[in-house]
Order: sequence, then structure tokens, then C-alpha cells
Amino acid sequence: MRPERPRYHRAVTPLLCLALGLAVLGAGLLVLLSYGSRYRVGRLFSVTPRVTIAEALGLAAAGQPRYVRVDGRIDSAEDFPDEHQRPLVFRRRRLEARRRGRWTVIDEQLEQVPFEVREDLDAIVIDGAALDGGLVVLPRESSGTASEIPERMPAGVPPDSLVRYRISQVSAVEHAIVLGVPVRQPDGTATMTAGLGRPLVLSTLELPEAMRILGGGSRLRAFLAAGLLGGGLVLSAVGLAWVLGQALL
Repeated sequence: MRPERPRYHRAVTPLLCLALGLAVLGAGLLVLLSYGSRYRVGRLFSVTPRVTIAEALGLAAAGQPRYVRVDGRIDSAEDFPDEHQRPLVFRRRRLEARRRGRWTVIDEQLEQVPFEVREDLDAIVIDGAALDGGLVVLPRESSGTASEIPERMPAGVPPDSLVRYRISQVSAVEHAIVLGVPVRQPDGTATMTAGLGRPLVLSTLELPEAMRILGGGSRLRAFLAAGLLGGGLVLSAVGLAWVLGQALL
């Protein structure tokens, strides 16, 4: 006589499909979380409603806090030149060291002047002091090891640690995408700033290029995250439908 094959409960297979789908979804979320705050900024680019600068000024005047997107040309009466004599309104220079798998800021130098984004005859001031992780531009970067610049390294940084020097700047001759909350200042001017639990975001790049910068220049990781999330949703939906179908039979 042949040994009797073990019998499995009829609900085991769909439950396994559902569990696998949830596991794949979790893996996709972990890949997204590896982007840190850049994932949040990228998502804000995708979901924030776009308004005209005139509409943003109206929101500020009415005291209606809304997180919106405006597009326009950067303008300033107080720009300063870079080494190529291009007029700048914002420049951030950061020296960072790779420590425990993360980039840590060792030194930062910030230069900025008041500036605004203009659309036709309308303009709104940008709160440059609120720009941090929300600044999305193409940085100029040089890299090396801590041993090459020991005089700029604090105590405790191993000589073989990776270091990088990044310059991120905004020119007065560029167009910008700005995400933020329009608010009315005591002097009557309207300003785009951070608010409602969301950062001020400014990019001088087209959206596809901005998303590439936020992704660290690697499309493979983005495709991996999308594939895992898509596959996880499909498996979870199939497993759930299977379980419900068996429950109704």
C-alpha cells in the first residue's frame, strides 16, 4: 500500500499566498524607507496640488493654510556671484563624513539673500531659512578620505572614513518648483514656508530629473521598490480574494 499523502486544510494555500503578498509588500516598504526623507519629498512632488502664484497670494491673504505647489522664475534684488559670475540667491556648502552607514555633517557654510518666485506680475517670497532636506538641485561634489583633510576632521573620525564636499546652490536666472504653505507676514508680504507638518521644498530641476536626484541616481532601487510593491499588492489581493471565496462556498 502506498503511504497516504498528508492532507492540508483547504484554507492553507490562500493564506500562504496572502502571507507571501504581505511579506513582499513589507520588503518594498523597507526599500522605500532606505531613501529616508527623500522618499517623502518625492511623494510630495507627486501629490501636492499646483496653484498659480496669484492663488497662493490669495490663500495667504485669507489666512487659509494649505500645502501647495507654485512654479515660477527666481528673482532677487540682492544676488551674489559664484566663481563663474553667475548670480546666486542661495548657496550651501557641506562637508560630510560617512559614519555608521550614514552621511554626517561635519561643517556647513550657508549664504543666502532674500528672493522670490515670480509668475507674470505676481511674486511670492521664499523662506530660504526653512530650506533643508527640501532643497532638490544638482549638487557639485568632490569626495575622498578623512586622511586627506585631517585639519578639518573632528576627533573620533577614522582616517580611512569616506568624506564628501557638496555645494548646492540656487541661481537667480533659473525657474523653480516650490512646495510649501503660503502665509501672510506681519508686514503684509506673503511667504512660502514649511507648515502643516511638511517641509518647504524647492527644486530648479524638471520633475523627472528631481526624482532621479532624490533616488540617489539609481534607477535599479526604484524599480526594485516598484516591483516589490506591485507584486505584493497582486499576491495580497489574490490571497484575500481566495480566502473570501472559500469562506463563501
